[in-house]
Amino acid sequence: MAQAYESVTVETKDHVAQVTLIGPGKGNAMGPAFWSEMPELFAALDADPKVRAIVLTGSGKNFSYGLDVPAMGGSFTPLLSGDALAGPRAVFHREVKRMQGAITAVADCRTPTIASVHGWCIGGGVDLISAVDIRYASADAKFSVREVKLAIVADVGSLARLPYILSDGHLRELALTGKDIDAARAAKIGLVNDVYDDADATLAAAHATAAEIAANPPLAVHGIKDVLDQQRTAAVSESLRYVAAWNAAFLPSKDLTEGIAATFEKRPPRFTGE
Repeated sequence: MAQAYESVTVETKDHVAQVTLIGPGKGNAMGPAFWSEMPELFAALDADPKVRAIVLTGSGKNFSYGLDVPAMGGSFTPLLSGDALAGPRAVFHREVKRMQGAITAVADCRTPTIASVHGWCIGGGVDLISAVDIRYASADAKFSVREVKLAIVADVGSLARLPYILSDGHLRELALTGKDIDAARAAKIGLVNDVYDDADATLAAAHATAAEIAANPPLAVHGIKDVLDQQRTAAVSESLRYVAAWNAAFLPSKDLTEGIAATFEKRPPRFTGE
């Protein structure tokens, strides 16, 4: 693929494309370029007959820190004033829908995608891996549905897709506490398929599985994924629509302001329920 991207690199060999998150935010955090480029990238991969499987990984020591709050803070600005009326809420609602579309582009890609996760996978990182077909992790991987720590209801995909991956109790524990879990726990609850010794071994395993998939007839592979996805597509779409509307209506709060301020100031937040 000749297209150059700011948030990822793409390499294709033997019918397998490797998409590597590169930021540019710290820890491959998801900034403006990520949310703009993912739909275009995965549409191109979907349309490329040379690509029969995709491996998704992160550069450096981590998969992704999730939302690049410093770079994306402007998305919340309309909601941080004390008089966020219909206009600012509508702007925020459109932004959430746009960001949801970036993750949905991964889920809707006909080409199977395998995530190779090492280091931290936080917030938006979990949104992203919830949209792929198969997830592998290195022993050092850590996962967190962290949005609650910012006084945010996760709205880009985790709460819509994880119910089809995790049991209800495990999902509620992760989403309501915002706690970190290690790779062993992630495998135990079904968030990842397998755990490997290190990042290199994990990536190698992802490529091995991708090669197995790529060796199969692509139309049949597309059909299998389509049939499996059909069972949940409508429910996921409705959940995404609902959470976008819920956050546009109820997200503005003193707790949201405090959560974002605490992130910038690198201190524990003090939530009051206001």
